[in-house]
Parts: sequence; structure tokens; C-alpha cells
Amino acid sequence: MLNKVARPHFKVGLTADFFDPEGKPKFPDLGLSVFDKSPGIMHSRMDRFQPQIGADQLSSYQGVVVLTPSVTADTLSAAENLLAVGRFGVGYDGIDVSACTAADVVAFITPGAVDHSVAEATVAWMLALTHHLRVKDHLVRTGRWDERVKYMGTELRRKTFGAIGFGGIARATVKLLKCFNMQRPLVYDPFLDGATADRYGVQMVGRDDVLSKADFVSLHCPLTAQTRGSIGRNELGMMKPTAYLINTARGGIVDEDALGEALEQRTIAGAALDCFSTEPLERPHPLSHLDNVLFAPHSIAWTHELFQEIGNAVCQGMVDLSNGKRPQGVINPEVFDRSSFQDKWNRLRSGKELCF
Repeated sequence: MLNKVARPHFKVGLTADFFDPEGKPKFPDLGLSVFDKSPGIMHSRMDRFQPQIGADQLSSYQGVVVLTPSVTADTLSAAENLLAVGRFGVGYDGIDVSACTAADVVAFITPGAVDHSVAEATVAWMLALTHHLRVKDHLVRTGRWDERVKYMGTELRRKTFGAIGFGGIARATVKLLKCFNMQRPLVYDPFLDGATADRYGVQMVGRDDVLSKADFVSLHCPLTAQTRGSIGRNELGMMKPTAYLINTARGGIVDEDALGEALEQRTIAGAALDCFSTEPLERPHPLSHLDNVLFAPHSIAWTHELFQEIGNAVCQGMVDLSNGKRPQGVINPEVFDRSSFQDKWNRLRSGKELCF
């Protein structure tokens, strides 16, 4: 005899790279308290780490929060009960967006949550490069005090910051740089409008103008078919010999062989790289012997505050979907126009589980 009807739980899986081998979270705050406030949500660690999420790993989840693994058509080949893939961050080159749409799965990112942290890291790298922090630290550690005269720094004052791409991170960077009395920033972004440029006090120019005129060329564009390899020998050759390249976007945007030549030959002053064409790096980078390049393992902007804000955003997106609301940061909005998706969404958010 039927005695009650209960709403089923909306189950969310987190990829295993959020956790250590014992299953404990690697990071203090992943925003999971958002789920704790939503009794209809259950969350758990996925059973194992794979560079590409396997289709078998999704069978029990309605939503998946992804740190580093990729999501492909094969991943989604049996996704009849999967409603959403939430990327923990803003980059989504590892997510097959078309495959998500075809499988009636919402894909979303966390715009805004990373802006301040990456902007702060960009400014830190600008200062570290121009003041030769890496070299000067090494001089002290190796007892070469008198060599300091070889490493005179330069100030940000009166220099020009150039951004390729002017989304939230680049805008936050421009705001932070105002106190350094720099020149008016140069920005190339084909989607930027004049009113927004005026609001942020930047000058809209062509890409070649950013490359040839800026003292700092900072990459803030996504990795797409159009941007892959777009900073190569010709582009690096346009830069001033006193200029620096900063990449906090995606590694595939920069031709690393061409960059290596430019750094070796000192045709540019230096570079700072947070991302690489192949990740993770399992041996020292080929440019590690150079003193005019700084590296970070795709984590230059990782802070406790960053992970908390990203976590809050991605977890809230799952809660929103479970309650019939569109989350922020959807990258395949066309999925909402599919009747098959609407049927799945209705089933997963309002279906009933009979308990006897």
C-alpha cells in the first residue's frame, strides 16, 4: 500500500581531483555549504580520476562539477539522467559543448568568480617581471650579492598595459592598475563596444597595435579554433624588446617554440606563463633555464577566496537547475530550446519517487 510520496534527491558528483587519495577534500572550501542548505541535493566524490570522464561514472548523477577532466561525446553517450555539467572555473576548452547540447545537458561556467584573483595575480606578475624578483632572490640564495647591478628594474609608472580580450578578468586588472599611474590601457576585443571601453577608460585598438605598442601584452581570450596558436613568431616579432607577455588564459594560444626563441634571443624582455599547451607538465619545462620567464602550474590565481567563490557559484547553479531555474554562466543556451531537454528537466526536477 502506498503511504507516502517523496521527491527524489538531485545527485551531484564532484570529479575525484577535488579530493586526496583518502577521499578528503584538498581545498578548505568548495562551496558545498550551498548544498547543505538545499535538502533536495546530495553530493559525492566520483569513484576515480580519469583525464576524460567515463560514461560509466555518470550513471548515478544528475549534475557533475568538473575541475580538470574533459567531457566528450563518449562521456555523454549514456547521459539520459544527466542534466548539467558545471565547470569549476571559466575555461571550458575541455568541455565538448556541442556534445552537451546533443545529449540535452546544460554546460555552465562561473563568470565573475575568478576576476579579482586572476587580476591580482596578473599585477603581481607584472611587478615580479619588471623588478627581477626571481633573479634577485636567487642572487641572495647563491651568494652573488655583487651581481645585483646587472638587474636594474623598471617601474609600471608611465608604461602601457595591453589586453587581448576584455572580459571580466581584464576589466578587473585595469581597475587594479589605476594606482600605478600607467598610460591609458590598450585593448583588442572584437566584441567590445565603445561605451564599455569609455567606462573603463581603455582605448580600443587592433590586435597588432596591442602587440606593437604595449609594454605588457596580457592574454585574456578563450582558447578557440580562431585563437589557437594566434601568438606565434610574427606576433611576438611585433612586440617591443622591452615588453613582456603574460598568459593566464590558455596554453594553446601561444606557440611555445616561438616564445622560447623570443626569450632566448631577448627579442622580448620576458614572459609569465600559468598555462601550457600540454598539461600537466611532468618534467621541467624546456625554458626553465631562462631567468626572464616565470611559471606557475595553472594555479597562479588559486586562493582560498577564489575556490570559495567559484564553489559557491557552481553549486548554486546546480541548486538553481534542480529548482527549475536557469543557472548563471550557461555556455550552450540553445539547449533550453530543445523539447527533449525540457522533458528531461521536468522529469528530473519534479519527478516523484514512490515509497512503500
